[in-house]
Amino acid sequence: MKGYNRMNTVFVKPAKVERKWFLIDAEEKVLGRVAARIASILRGKEKAVFVPHQEVGDYVVVINADKIAVTGRKRERKEYHRHSGYPGGLTTLTFQKLIERRPCSPLELAIKGMLPKGPLGRKLFNNVKVYAGAEHPHAAQKLEKLEL
Repeated sequence: MKGYNRMNTVFVKPAKVERKWFLIDAEEKVLGRVAARIASILRGKEKAVFVPHQEVGDYVVVINADKIAVTGRKRERKEYHRHSGYPGGLTTLTFQKLIERRPCSPLELAIKGMLPKGPLGRKLFNNVKVYAGAEHPHAAQKLEKLEL
């Protein structure tokens, strides 16, 4: 066919993808900005070999997730909902209560919401490790400190 530019789907071999480990200190960083940057790293959007249907991103270790900042009055007003599946089974927690009970949960939920839905998103979410304190068990990996 004349004038028809045919494009092929790019498939990157998993063995050819170079994957790094990044360390992010979330202390006093804004929740949404940190989550957006982490989601972009997990997908591999900064890489030249990025394809939206494959796992080509890097690994991320986040420390001090319990000291993450939110702007405005979100600490008291932002609500997280979950439902048990039974009638009247809606449970609502504010950001403050959630961070007291499960310090890593607000950041994990924000990252998960920014990843694709489905099998690829669930696979990508396994590449992020979130810790409340400054200690983490990933010293064996060569971590590059990433400033946001």
